Amino acid sequence: MKRLVILGGGESGVGAAILGKQKGYEVFVSDSGSIAKKYKKVLLHHEINFEEHQHSEPIVLNADLVVKSPGIPDNVPIVRDLTAKKVSVISEIEFASYYTNATIIGITGSNGKTTTSLITNHLLKAANLNVGIAGNIGRSFAQQVSEQNFDSYVIELSSFQLDGIINFRPHIAMITNISPDHLDRYANDFNKYVASKFRITKNQTKDDFLIYDADDVTINKWIKNHKIKAQLIPFSIQKEVNNGAFLKEDTIVIKLNKEEFSMSISNLKLQGKHNVKNTMAGALASQLLNVRSQSIKDSLANFEGAEHRLENVQKVNGVQFINDSKATNVNATFYALECMEQSTVWIVGGVDKGNDYEDLLPLVREKVKAIVCLGEDNEKLKAIFYNVVDMMIETAGAEEAVKVAYKLSQPGDTVLLSPACASFDLFENYEDRGRQFKSAVRSL
Repeated sequence: MKRLVILGGGESGVGAAILGKQKGYEVFVSDSGSIAKKYKKVLLHHEINFEEHQHSEPIVLNADLVVKSPGIPDNVPIVRDLTAKKVSVISEIEFASYYTNATIIGITGSNGKTTTSLITNHLLKAANLNVGIAGNIGRSFAQQVSEQNFDSYVIELSSFQLDGIINFRPHIAMITNISPDHLDRYANDFNKYVASKFRITKNQTKDDFLIYDADDVTINKWIKNHKIKAQLIPFSIQKEVNNGAFLKEDTIVIKLNKEEFSMSISNLKLQGKHNVKNTMAGALASQLLNVRSQSIKDSLANFEGAEHRLENVQKVNGVQFINDSKATNVNATFYALECMEQSTVWIVGGVDKGNDYEDLLPLVREKVKAIVCLGEDNEKLKAIFYNVVDMMIETAGAEEAVKVAYKLSQPGDTVLLSPACASFDLFENYEDRGRQFKSAVRSL
């Protein structure tokens, strides 16, 4: 019996363990931290051996195959030792792909991938396709492969997940955009991060498709300098394209294989230029899977959007509160500020991943009246923005940040939580940050 070791006892690791057990592996889960109660319960139910707070080298290094959680860097000692022993270390996405023949729509990018994944899934479900959604959303790909029998999967993919693929091949790949993010994992080398994103195209053939943002300079440069085997399907809000999607005045035009349809952006519930692009990408994928244009139009008109992404929480005495906790980098916050039409109190801060806030200065000058810092170390934010806004206040938690922002606002203003940073200094994750923000708003 082959030995499968899983490094990391979170969502992806436990999913891989369940699938591995089902496929006849001797499975062992090892986590250097603690494993959450809900995941321990699942492992015990499936009679899967595990350990926490350590990696027992004799057991781990004796593996035939290792599935590594995307949160574990490649340069930690246990992974280096496995590599030295020539043990194959792969991602849960790669492992699960061995056991399904489903059509895969893989979606990556620095921003917009969650919304684009949700849009694509919504369009395919509305057209009665037997589709599952996985990756960074909901239950792991591996667990769904073990329990479901979907014909198609929409999979949101981070660069960390793509780093661990060997043969994984999406029939439709999407790259929503690429901007500096997670550079701490890539030796502060932007080119390494870009290469990681483009691994989504690594195993594609001429029968597959790459949907991409034709307005993105980084993506265009890579495509120009590297051979992509898949058929290229661009989308743009700046220019017309021959075979893809573009914006003509206030109308989205989809042109694919000599077929064409259009819809007004006023019919979309999601507003903002970035959401026009996310919509185009989802519509193109649906068209490639033969969803009727009328079905696409009807479904887009009732799509509500993702939690923690420009989510309207509620109005309190004329002040609109917006939860954009998922904005964990500068580019995502740029999109959020760009969408603001009212005078804005901006809640920002957290764990800085090497952010350059200079790009935000014009938008902050134009739209932001006050800044509320939400993080343990706000020195960089203060250095950039202190003289740009009338008021800048540091806070130590979601409840305090909301109360201070509310005091600084007046009827007609917007309070925007769009941190541009990771959340791990004060919160479990961006979802926890968003939920605490919403709870504090509702308690005002």
